[in-house]
Amino acid sequence: MTTVVIVDDQPLQRFGFRMLLESAPGTEVVGEADNGVLAVRKVAELRPDVVLMDVRMPGMDGIEATRRIVASGGRSRVLVLTTFDLDEYAHAALRAGASGFLLKDALPEELLAGIRAVASGDAVIAPGLTRRLLDAYAHHLPGQATARQPATDPRLRSLTEREHEILLAIGQGWSNGEIAEHLVLSESTVKTHVGRVLAKIGARDRIQAVILAYDLGLARPRPGHHAGH
Repeated sequence: MTTVVIVDDQPLQRFGFRMLLESAPGTEVVGEADNGVLAVRKVAELRPDVVLMDVRMPGMDGIEATRRIVASGGRSRVLVLTTFDLDEYAHAALRAGASGFLLKDALPEELLAGIRAVASGDAVIAPGLTRRLLDAYAHHLPGQATARQPATDPRLRSLTEREHEILLAIGQGWSNGEIAEHLVLSESTVKTHVGRVLAKIGARDRIQAVILAYDLGLARPRPGHHAGH
């Protein structure tokens, strides 16, 4: 059973999420909060598997609440819900330690799949968001980031040739299905490789692997794409 705390300052929104989650087998809503301060307190008390976190709230916002929840070192993982498909909060939430993003108008099955994926230790970004998020994120990196020599980074030395290919593909924002198609592998094989890559480079989840790929210059934004465009 995946336990969830819903954080949103809109009562109707919380009610909608609760109705959806409680109608789905395998998920249980154990608490709700309408602001960041209460969210941090509830998560410490209830220790849910997943926190569905709204960003824009009065007082402490969802980014600061995410940062505090992740910094506490507990087991709860945060899935950020955003109204827009790309906004200034995305980068802040990545840095705060969120395990994923979904749009508030995601289909019910996307939301449920996202919660299950985050609970199992994977990272989730809404389909179609990944490249735009990454393109924009890359422009927040210091200019010398791509000048580093990836080959000299100790985290990469232990990767096999295939695992290096997998990391490059993760850096492009590809899903396991897309990686399987491009590298002509089964999806289960890709999943195994991804798990090994994350373990070897010390990344908590896929999003951290993407950030590492950008930091080392293994992945770059597409020419002509800038944050906010």
